[in-house]
Amino acid sequence: MEQITISNIKIDVVRKNIKNIHLAVYPPTGRVRIAAPIKVNEDVIRLFAISKISWIKRNQRKFEGQGRISQREYKQRESHYFQGRRYLMTIVDTEGTPKVILRNKKFIELHIKPETPTIKRHEILTEWYRVQLKKQIPSIISKWEKVLNVKLDNWQVKQMRTKWGSCNIEKKRIWINLELAKKPEHCLEYIIVHEMVHLIERHHNDNFQYHMDTHLPNWRQIKTELNKLPLLKDA
Repeated sequence: MEQITISNIKIDVVRKNIKNIHLAVYPPTGRVRIAAPIKVNEDVIRLFAISKISWIKRNQRKFEGQGRISQREYKQRESHYFQGRRYLMTIVDTEGTPKVILRNKKFIELHIKPETPTIKRHEILTEWYRVQLKKQIPSIISKWEKVLNVKLDNWQVKQMRTKWGSCNIEKKRIWINLELAKKPEHCLEYIIVHEMVHLIERHHNDNFQYHMDTHLPNWRQIKTELNKLPLLKDA
C-alpha cells in the first residue's frame, strides 16, 4: 500500500476512482488513511495532509485516551464485557462440552475441562460472542431496511483491527466487527445503520451526514461513546 509520513505520522494512501480527497482516522489505533483520486500526484496529497495535521492529531488523541483492558487470561474473577455490561468470569470445571452461561447479570461462567489452555478458552468465548452477535443483528437489519428503503443481500461477522464495520456497495454486503458483541446494542445499531447508509451514499460527505442526521439524529453522540469504550491492549 502507498504510504506517506507527515510529522512522524504514517498515512496510508488508497487510490480510487473518486473526484475529491477524503481523510479518515480509524479506531481503535488512530490509523490514518487518505483516499485520493487515481491521478492526483503525491505532492498534492502531502499538502492536503499537512493542512489537516491538527485535525489528525486531535482525533488520534481521542483514541489514546480510550480505556485499555489488559490481555485476557480467562481465569477466575477476570472482567469480561457483553452488550456493554461488565461481568466477572467464573471457571466451572466440566468433562462435558464447553459452554458459556451468564448468571445474574454479574457473572459469566466458562464451563471447561480443568487443563484447557488459554488459547482454547479464548476460542470458546470468542465463538460464544459470535453466536450471540449473530442473534442480535438480523432484527436490526430488518428494521433499518424498511426505514432506509434499502436491501442487503448478505452480512457477516468477523474480527477487524481498525474498523467497526465495512460495506461492499456492489455486493450489498456489510461486515460487522465481532468486538461489537461486547458493546451496548445502540452502538451495534449505529454501526449497522452507518454501513447501510453507504448503500445510499458511498462517501462520508454532506449527503451521507444528511441521511444519518435524518434517521439517527444522535449518531454523533453514539460514535463518541463507542470510541471511548474500553479496548484490549494491542487490539
